[in-house]
Parts: sequence; structure tokens; C-alpha cells
Amino acid sequence: MSTEETTETLTGAALLDREGDVAADYLEALLDIADLDGDIDIDVEGNRAMVSVVEANSGDLGHLVGNDGEVLDALQELTRLAAARETGERSRLMLDIAGHRAARRAALEEVAKEAIAEAQRTSAPIALEPMTAFERKVVHDAVAAAGLVSESAGEEPARRVVIRVS
Repeated sequence: MSTEETTETLTGAALLDREGDVAADYLEALLDIADLDGDIDIDVEGNRAMVSVVEANSGDLGHLVGNDGEVLDALQELTRLAAARETGERSRLMLDIAGHRAARRAALEEVAKEAIAEAQRTSAPIALEPMTAFERKVVHDAVAAAGLVSESAGEEPARRVVIRVS
């Protein structure tokens, strides 16, 4: 993209590609400053740019994830801000480091599967443990795919998914 070209001329997938490229540049600079070794993968999934930092040469990126993904969440917000600054658009990109979000998604899908089975068996609402917005979205998607309904209830940080048989 030339410097004269603005993000206003970009739409849809091209804007998401640009957002991913900006995020990758930001994260590459961050890794360089911290003297960390990682490879960056960019993808577009649905209407969201997906950026992953994967360990390279047996590097350990676990400290960039932190306890329960707290550092990862903070880095995702900083990366979103950098992307928004460059593109002029609100960023919804998803950041994964060392496969943490992918592993968490798989675990949450299993939790959702068990809760869905319980809701179907008892016909009673099933309230799950408090979750982050990312975690709730994974569960809501799994519940919808199973043909049940779900809603988020409560206030942060105790916001949780409640699953109901429709």
C-alpha cells in the first residue's frame, strides 16, 4: 500500500488484512525491544483479524501470556490501539500467544458441551463460572450451534453465561 493510499479506500477483507499487518509490525517491534524470539502469523477469520505469536527456536513466550491470560489480554488491547491509530477504525483483532487462546477455546468448548448436555438432561438453566468476554463468546457460539439459547448475566468481573433449553 502506498503512503498516499488511506484506509478509507479499503473495505472488508482488505481492511482486516491491513489491520493484521499493522498489528504484526507492532508486535514485531515489541518482541525486538524485549529481545524475544517469536514468529507472527496473520489470518482473517470471519470479520476479525487474527494475529498469533508462536514460539520460535524453543523460545518461551509464556510470560507474555501471564496468569490466566492477563498479560495476553493487555497486549491485545495495546495491539488493538496501535491498529486503530494506524487504520482509523476500531479494531476487533484477536491476539494469541503461544497457542494460549486456541487451547483455552478447546477447553471452553468442552465445558460448553458438558453444560449443554446437563441443560438438555435437566431442562434447568445452567450458570457457568465467570468468564472474560472472549470466553463467553466461545461458549455462546457452542450453545447456538447446539440449538440452545444462552445469555450473559451479572456484572464484570463476575459476568457469566447462563444456558437454557429454548
